[in-house]
Amino acid sequence: MPDNTSEKKPAPANVAVGVRVLVRRQSEEAQTGHVIEDYAALTDAERGHEWAPAHRWAIALDDGRLVFADTDDLTIDPGAPQSGTRPPRR
Repeated sequence: MPDNTSEKKPAPANVAVGVRVLVRRQSEEAQTGHVIEDYAALTDAERGHEWAPAHRWAIALDDGRLVFADTDDLTIDPGAPQSGTRPPRR
């Protein structure tokens, strides 16, 4: 029986809370937003389920939605000169 647990990849040095990112997932168009939380501690194999895995990053999209994504779904937003700073509070 194959092992379905995948080893979690460390985040690239440039993905962190407050950074502007581009979220790309198969189910929808790419969206931009800010990383607002890192749930790395909750993504280990003991805390999730195969059928409902925990995603590492919480991202506040520019359209107002909150999404959760894995590191592989993110790239630094190339059009964001202020990446690395926290977004303004509303």
